[in-house]
Amino acid sequence: MVAISAILVFVCYLVFFFPLETKEKKKEVRSPKYTAQMKKLWQIAQTSMKERKPFRAEKALLTILKFDEKNAAAYNRLGILYAKGQKYDEAVECFEIAQSLDNNPASIHNVGLIYLETGAYEKAAMAFNQAIELEGDIPARFLALSKAEEKLGNYKKAVEALENAYELDPKITTLRQILAIHENNGDAEAVEATAARIETQMARDEEFKKRRALTNKVRKNNLSRGEKVLDGRRASKTTKAGPKSANRVQKTHVGRKRI
Repeated sequence: MVAISAILVFVCYLVFFFPLETKEKKKEVRSPKYTAQMKKLWQIAQTSMKERKPFRAEKALLTILKFDEKNAAAYNRLGILYAKGQKYDEAVECFEIAQSLDNNPASIHNVGLIYLETGAYEKAAMAFNQAIELEGDIPARFLALSKAEEKLGNYKKAVEALENAYELDPKITTLRQILAIHENNGDAEAVEATAARIETQMARDEEFKKRRALTNKVRKNNLSRGEKVLDGRRASKTTKAGPKSANRVQKTHVGRKRI
C-alpha cells in the first residue's frame, strides 16, 4: 500500500506540477529576437523621454510591460513619466507596483515625491523615512524628508534631516536651507551660528578650487614637458637616421652602371 501511494503521489506530481515547472523554465528562456526587441523598445522610451515625447515613451513602456509584466524598471520609468504629466494617481500606482516587484528605495522615494507634490506630507515623510532605512547614504533622501517635515511644522526634524544631508555632502545650499528655517523660527542664536558655518564652508570651497586649479596646472605642465621630451627624442632619432639612410642610398647606387 505504501508503495502504491508513493507511486500515486509521483504520478500526481508529474501530471499537475511538472508541466508548470517546465512552463516557467520555458518562460525564463529569452530568444535573441525577443532581447533585441526589448532593447529597441527601451531605447525608444529613453530617447522619447529626453525629447519630451510622452505619448511615444508611454507606448514603448506599455509594450515592454505587455511582454514582461514583472519589469520593475519599466514601471518606475512609467511612473516618472506620469508624474511629469501630473497624472499623480497613475504615477503612485506604477511606483507601488515597482516597489512590490523589487523593494527598491528609489521607488519608495518617488512615491514620497508625489505625496509631497500633492500635499500629502505625512505620507511623504513616511515614504522618505522608509527609503532612508533601506538606503541611508543618499543626500537627496534627507533633503526631501526635510521639506516634508517643514511642511508639517516639524522644524527640528527638518533641520536634523538637512544636517544629515550636509554630513553626507557638505554644500552651502544645504546650510542656507538650514539658515532659512532658523530665520523663519526667529532663532537669532541659530541664525548667527549657521551664518558663521556658511562663511567657513565658502572659505573651504574657495581653497578647494585653488588646489584643484593648481593640480590641473601641474598636470598640464607635466604633459607639455612629456610631449617636449618625446619630440626631442624623435628629433634626435631622425637626425641620427639621416646620415645612415644617406649612406645606404649611396651604397645601393655604387657600382651600378649607367644605361
